[in-house]
Amino acid sequence: MINEEKVKIMNQLAMYETKEGRKYLPVSRYYRSDYIGLALIKNFFLVTIGYVLILAAIGAYNAEYLLNNVHKMNLVSLGAVVVAGYVVVLAVYSILTYIQYTVKYHRAKKSVKNYYSMLTRLEKIYSREEKKSTGREMAGGYKK
Repeated sequence: MINEEKVKIMNQLAMYETKEGRKYLPVSRYYRSDYIGLALIKNFFLVTIGYVLILAAIGAYNAEYLLNNVHKMNLVSLGAVVVAGYVVVLAVYSILTYIQYTVKYHRAKKSVKNYYSMLTRLEKIYSREEKKSTGREMAGGYKK
């Protein structure tokens, strides 16, 4: 005989795994600090690459001016401005990444908690059915 409650729970679990679970279940395998730390490391490399590319594009656009006036420019102050700009951009993007991944982690944990509670309900149903079938065999009932 088919247990309708068990089928409903299994259907909900399968739907979760194919929709929300695809993005939330991998997140739940990390500790919070590891997940956010990994995101910040990735952010560091991406911001660095992006900043270098932007500087290269600005340098290429102004190449003629830079080559003609390199002897008149204060290169130390230019370097200080470039480094300060990098630090500011890195700080801003790191803060935004931290906030984004903290929110994402907490949403994932909340969602996965509901998923695990449904799994626990399903496990209880299976254990009840197993006890019933074991009780029948002990009482001289039929064996499947």
